[in-house]
Amino acid sequence: MNAPHAVPPRITAPEDEARQLDATDPGHRHLFHVPPADGGRYPEAAYLAGNSLGLQPRATREELLADLDAWRRLGVEGHLEAQRPWLPYHELLTEPAARLVGARPAETVVMNSLTVNLHLLMVSFYRPAGPRTRIVIEDSAFPSDSYAVRSQARFHGLDPDETVVRLRPRPGEDTLRTEDVTDYLATAGDRVALVLLGGVNYLTGELLDIPAITAA
Repeated sequence: MNAPHAVPPRITAPEDEARQLDATDPGHRHLFHVPPADGGRYPEAAYLAGNSLGLQPRATREELLADLDAWRRLGVEGHLEAQRPWLPYHELLTEPAARLVGARPAETVVMNSLTVNLHLLMVSFYRPAGPRTRIVIEDSAFPSDSYAVRSQARFHGLDPDETVVRLRPRPGEDTLRTEDVTDYLATAGDRVALVLLGGVNYLTGELLDIPAITAA
């Protein structure tokens, strides 16, 4: 189910401090196309929709056109004969993806969509048995993640309303504390078959302590 979203916490800082942080680490804004802020005080928009569709990298158009040109020149032979062959294309992404997620290249593959990959992971690792059937997620999980875990519960003949545990922030708070997750596992862990949490929550930007949760 699509749960109601909590209001993200307000972040405030003096303008001079923000400018100093920008000067220290200017980032990579110049590598992306930023939409114009028509009618605004500044020429470019402040774009904060990275969880939905990020800004287009300036290199994307040239890279895509190169592959389209290979398709035009080579047709189906582009699978093996293109400068970046399509058949093993995922192998080109293995090294940078491994660095990004902190894994070994042999442990990393780029494939499918997030929801498809979640289903593949859960088909492999979600093995409910006896009283150990619950799936723990955060209440502010991305909606498609919520649908995926509910469908996995049904796939195993379980009631998703009883199987899926949605951990919520404490009253008056906007984010889930790591200790709330570990405390739940300490008290009900013998009934939990799977913990599926976003390392960085898509809605609030919260960074959960995944190593501590994994240890718990």
